[in-house]
Amino acid sequence: MAQELKPDICVIGAGAGGLAAASAAAAFGVPVVLIEKGRMGGENLNGGDMPANALVAVAERANVIRNAARFGLKTVRFGVDFAAVRAYLRDVVNAVAPNHTRERFAGLGVRVIEGAARFSDPRTVAVGDFAIKARRFVIATGSSPALPAIPGLADTPHVTNETVFDLTDCPRHLIVIGAGSVGLELAQAFRRLGAEVTVLEAVTPLASDDPECAAIVLDALDREGVKLRTGVEIKHVRRALARVAIDIMTPAGAETIEGSHLLVAAGRRPNVEELDLDAARIRYEPHGIIVDKRLRTTNKRVYAVGDVTVGPKLTHLANYHAELVIRHALFRQRVSVDHHAIPTVTHTDPELAQVGLVEDEARAHSGVIRVLRWPYCENDRAQTTQATNGHIKVVTDRRGDILGATIVGAAAGENIAAWTLAITQKLNIRAFAGLVVPYPAYAEVGKRAAMTYFMRGLTSFHVRRIIGWLRRLG
Repeated sequence: MAQELKPDICVIGAGAGGLAAASAAAAFGVPVVLIEKGRMGGENLNGGDMPANALVAVAERANVIRNAARFGLKTVRFGVDFAAVRAYLRDVVNAVAPNHTRERFAGLGVRVIEGAARFSDPRTVAVGDFAIKARRFVIATGSSPALPAIPGLADTPHVTNETVFDLTDCPRHLIVIGAGSVGLELAQAFRRLGAEVTVLEAVTPLASDDPECAAIVLDALDREGVKLRTGVEIKHVRRALARVAIDIMTPAGAETIEGSHLLVAAGRRPNVEELDLDAARIRYEPHGIIVDKRLRTTNKRVYAVGDVTVGPKLTHLANYHAELVIRHALFRQRVSVDHHAIPTVTHTDPELAQVGLVEDEARAHSGVIRVLRWPYCENDRAQTTQATNGHIKVVTDRRGDILGATIVGAAAGENIAAWTLAITQKLNIRAFAGLVVPYPAYAEVGKRAAMTYFMRGLTSFHVRRIIGWLRRLG
């Protein structure tokens, strides 16, 4: 007979959102059960964001060494020890892993149960020898790489953004299917580590980003030797002796591309198959579980957070979801998900970061808008580091209220945080125009862009007359 547990909250999944929800609830003294069938930390720690960002950091340093002559430095020999690179990625993951262990969460007061969870009815989750009847459930099972329905793909060796870090050697020629953020980040990283790289994309690369700013990233990748093929239809994938062959259809006709390795980076799918959501009367679709603005499912006892829900698949979004769920479930606070204020970052070089509305969305939403820009080449910090490629683009309404911001350039992912705060707090562009920025700093491009909002008024005939009149007053 199954042992019955009755915690206040049962969290299913120990990825970013699940761990955040479980630790927050436990911190308030609430009885919590956390269920995880695999490794603690989820995809973010064990095969996704953490090792990917570590690989990007390695590739960035390789590129700095390769271009050291620009700074007057001479390098006699340079090479990539891929085994040492893999060891570094493991060290990075191992340094963070202690924060996600079962022992640590048990010490926080969370009861951790290992196994696959499934709903047996709307109020009960079964896992192993346990039947859990919690007051509230939080589904945080995350997502997995989506494999497109390409003939031959299942029978052809390939890696995803979770398994690519298991490669023992740097690929000679890496073919990447998908030109979203993940595909382009890994494409540039492996190119900088010595691989030939070809990226295949059926539609528009970085389609959800501002096209003007995305073009700067795509141009940078092209200049580094990443071959980006867009508007192609992949007809078939197959082995070709020790290589991979991909038959594609292009506007110019049929073509075959061969490479040593194949990376599939074509999006993600929610992990819902084993949950038996129908038994819990929870509605879902291929893109995820359907939730309301408070992240409740159609079963109001059950919340869903992070990648398992319909919407963007982002680690920081999962953490944000977890915060809202705890506030609503424990304190009955009125919360509402605001995806408009969620930033996105593509960790290429230059970085591409965005929050709020892009220009076309703002025109459709607000009608009359102002678009403010400032280039990195006019920034003193960028000149000292030779990171002059890129600019900031800020969109406001006619009153100067900030609607969105896109930064393409050095430290864009860091600097977008201030603009995220501006949108969350509904700030006016005056706040940035009056900001004191330490010198020299990349963040000054934002201040300079904000100041251009007032330039039109300062150069008008009436303003000049007023200034002249005030000068005569002494």
